[in-house]
Amino acid sequence: MSQATAARKISNEAEHSTAYYFIEGLNELGIEHLFCNFGTDHAPVIEAMADREKHGEKVPNVMLCPHENTAAHMAMGYAAVTGRGQAVLVHVDVGTANTANAMHNMFRSRLPVLLMSGKAPYTSSNELVGSRDTYVHFVQEPIDQGALVRPYMKWEWTLPSGVVVKEALRRAHTIMENHPQGPVYFMAQRETLTQQWATDQIRSYSAEQYSQPQSGGADPATIALLADKLIAAEHPILICGYAGRNAKAAKLIEEISQFAGIAVFEGNQTFNISHEFPCFLGYSPNKHLPRADVGILVDVDVPWFPADVSHKSGSFWAHIDIDTLKAASPMWTFPGNMRMQGDSGRVLEQLLDELKKKATPKFKDAAQARVAALTAERNAWREQAKKLASNKGKVGEIDPHYVFSELNKLLKDDDVVLNEGVRNAGACLLQLTRPKPNTVVRSGGGGLGWSGGMALGVKLASPDTMAVQVVGDGGFYFGGPSSVFSVAQQYKLPILVLLLDNTGWSAVKESTLRVFPEGEAKSAGKFQAGLLADAEFSKVGEAFGAYGEKVTNPDDLPAALARAVKEVRGGRAAILHIRVTKL
Repeated sequence: MSQATAARKISNEAEHSTAYYFIEGLNELGIEHLFCNFGTDHAPVIEAMADREKHGEKVPNVMLCPHENTAAHMAMGYAAVTGRGQAVLVHVDVGTANTANAMHNMFRSRLPVLLMSGKAPYTSSNELVGSRDTYVHFVQEPIDQGALVRPYMKWEWTLPSGVVVKEALRRAHTIMENHPQGPVYFMAQRETLTQQWATDQIRSYSAEQYSQPQSGGADPATIALLADKLIAAEHPILICGYAGRNAKAAKLIEEISQFAGIAVFEGNQTFNISHEFPCFLGYSPNKHLPRADVGILVDVDVPWFPADVSHKSGSFWAHIDIDTLKAASPMWTFPGNMRMQGDSGRVLEQLLDELKKKATPKFKDAAQARVAALTAERNAWREQAKKLASNKGKVGEIDPHYVFSELNKLLKDDDVVLNEGVRNAGACLLQLTRPKPNTVVRSGGGGLGWSGGMALGVKLASPDTMAVQVVGDGGFYFGGPSSVFSVAQQYKLPILVLLLDNTGWSAVKESTLRVFPEGEAKSAGKFQAGLLADAEFSKVGEAFGAYGEKVTNPDDLPAALARAVKEVRGGRAAILHIRVTKL
């Protein structure tokens, strides 16, 4: 029998625990960071880490986070910058439950993470190493632990035996990194993690042989049809959402829009394209949608709100996306005459090539006329932004547009703004001129409390970048700020926090008014949305060594912002508590 076909030798001489090979498997995946909140289920992992470090063997960098929400959203921020998923390690069902908000956000943001947790030990009388030895081991065993996060998972599994630990990790990694990227969930009990195995019993699975599937382009005939539609169009538009994460797609959107005279919008903006080209008109297509005869949706989940505006009857719509059907959303009925599922950068490259082949002098003249008209509309839009920013507001109620216009003066092109302003998110988008893609980010999900942890992850992934958390007082509570500032101090990750305090949840009030514009809540002025009006939020940051300042007078804002930015660029986290227009 040849060496190539001979069966591998199986040794009975146990050398290391499952936990040891688990860590080795993470190394083989290229996991750089473990964002952790440990519990009693992790004793075998903690022991294996210490053993490996004692012998000079590699262990992923451990980032201890006082709360799981911080840990998971740090992984989200890291993935947003690098495109690579990291690992989050939490304890049993309760730790998993604390990550559910973040898993929702990552799933809807198409970002990868390997969520891992223990499970309660399954033996009770020392039958195996790792048996139950404390009260919580009897109460932290739900009927279905995976159900806590299953709606947001691309894959989940409980490790049945340590012999397949590396195989399971490779499978999880392949699925989470495949586009659309997303979370996966891996669980293991203490008894399984303490099992002993010989090295030649534990197989490795190389990235070369188990790589992620590659996304291609579209059918040339389909591309040709779309090009024909665009050449005949009088009012074409393009709406994108995630395109900033694809460098080629972001660049090609600019090129195609200017070549073909297409108005471009970011619908429910998540990862931005450049905002500084002639055909970019902002974040709402409502003005153009009723007259658009050809529309292209590129990497977007919510292009507009059908309750607010309708598209033109008989218009032609093409979807370019790695996920054109949105099967994870039970109801999703935006128009789609053509669905091109693939890499948006490659598909747009095909489209531009085809347009250039088919372009006639008449088309080129019409396209450039549209570009001129769109440029004029853009200039008027930018002038309106300047006008809004010129109103400083008053003492105790600083205008958010003024806040962000002043911030804009201090930002470098590579700085990243995590925009969780909610009520004031629109002002942030309008006033920040971001020439580079992926430098202003919103969560694709609806879970509040993401921007602090995500800012830390961005800073970890890109140390020379200033990460700016923009958050309202309502979202600040959700984010577990003491955990965020603790991590910032412990791991020297200075972030700038701009807390816009309007003393409540404006989104709740506004939603009530939209549904009941003349209802009893309006008559009584009771919207169940008011929060503490005299909090000193900057003290939370100061408790963990951050620079803190409260700003109530608009005249004081520019200098206060400059002081905070100087602190952050100098290596110290900072928080500005800014009293803005009230709820």
